[in-house]
This record gives sequence, structure tokens and C-alpha cells, in this order.
Amino acid sequence: MDVLVARIGKPHGIRGEVTVQLFTDAPEDRFEPGETFRVEGAAVTELTVVKARWNKDILIVGFEQVADRNQAETLRGAQLFIDTTGAPDDDDAWYEHELVGLDARVDGASVGKVTALRTMAVQDLLVVELADGHEAFVPFVSSIVPEVDPAAGFVTIVPPAGLFDLNTPGSNQAPDDGDDIAGDAAAGDAPTGAHVDASAESPAESPADSGPGGTRD
Repeated sequence: MDVLVARIGKPHGIRGEVTVQLFTDAPEDRFEPGETFRVEGAAVTELTVVKARWNKDILIVGFEQVADRNQAETLRGAQLFIDTTGAPDDDDAWYEHELVGLDARVDGASVGKVTALRTMAVQDLLVVELADGHEAFVPFVSSIVPEVDPAAGFVTIVPPAGLFDLNTPGSNQAPDDGDDIAGDAAAGDAPTGAHVDASAESPAESPADSGPGGTRD
């Protein structure tokens, strides 16, 4: 299965390096030299990592097939995928596609649906669309999300007081991932039919990668 690991942002410097928006919480593993990605949204169909380094909280990557800034510019907005077939399983890690659509339950009663997994620097967040149409951002940690059962179609949430009220209109408390790279790629944004490396892939490998995209602490 192909899993979305990152989206390429703007060029960095003149030697073909690019910034990337990550959809995995294990970038050190995913972007080791020699790692190869399948590419969507660009003329090239494959990219191989030559080097990767951090500039504050932004990952900058150089690829074997990209020699200069002009070539790097043609990759803006392209999506990078890996094939996770045969990857080792982590019993406490999930890919985003395994979480999206699950019923969100509190004390056994449905309160909404999981619509996304957001991989953040500190911890992952489940995005839950509540019955009233508002979104709630739920820390994807075992103390708050103690049960994840894709087979049965639900997650159990034990929300701290006020959790579901934080992101209602006027609260101004929606999380900010601090990543402006998505804006750089906005023109051709959202991946369709793509699974996010909740290894991250962020399983929610996000909680940790090497496999899925989301992993709970």
C-alpha cells in the first residue's frame, strides 16, 4: 500500500534542495540517504534522497535527480509516497486512513466522526467532526484516546473538561502546526485518495513511523 509521507514545498538555495511538509513522525528514518519515493504531481516519477537536514523546524531535502533551483521549482506541490507492503506492524500505531471515518465515542455514545489525523511536533491530533458540525482537535495519546478499534469502527475518547469547546467559533484556540509550506503548495493542494504516513505514517506513526502514521504516547 502506498502511503503519503510528505509534500514538497519551495526550493531552498540554488543547489536543488527543497523544503517538505511532513506527514510522518519519523522523518529521520524516511529521509535517510538512499531512500526512494514514488512521486505524484511532477514530471519525475521517482526521487531518491541524497541528503536531509533541519533548518529550525523545517526539513530540507536534496534529491539525486534534482541539480538546481529551476528543477526544484518544478517539484513544488508534488507528493512523496512509500510502499508499506511488508512493513512490520506496530500494535499501537495507525495510518490515517485506518482512523478516518471511525465513530468517536464518549462513554459509549457517539459524539462525531474522525475526519483526519494531524501530525504535530509535540503530539498527534485526531480531528473529530462533532454532531453539531464543529471540529474538535483531540490529542492522540492513550490517556485521552484509550481505545482504537478500526475493525469495530470506533475510537473511545475520554475528554478533559472543555476539550470539545476549544475550537468552537470565537474560541481562537485551534492548533497551529506552524507550517507555511502547505500554503506554498496550495495551488495544487490536497492529495486525493492518498494515505498519510501516519508512520504518521504517522500509522498515527503518528505515532511513530517505520510503519504506520500515528502512534499514541
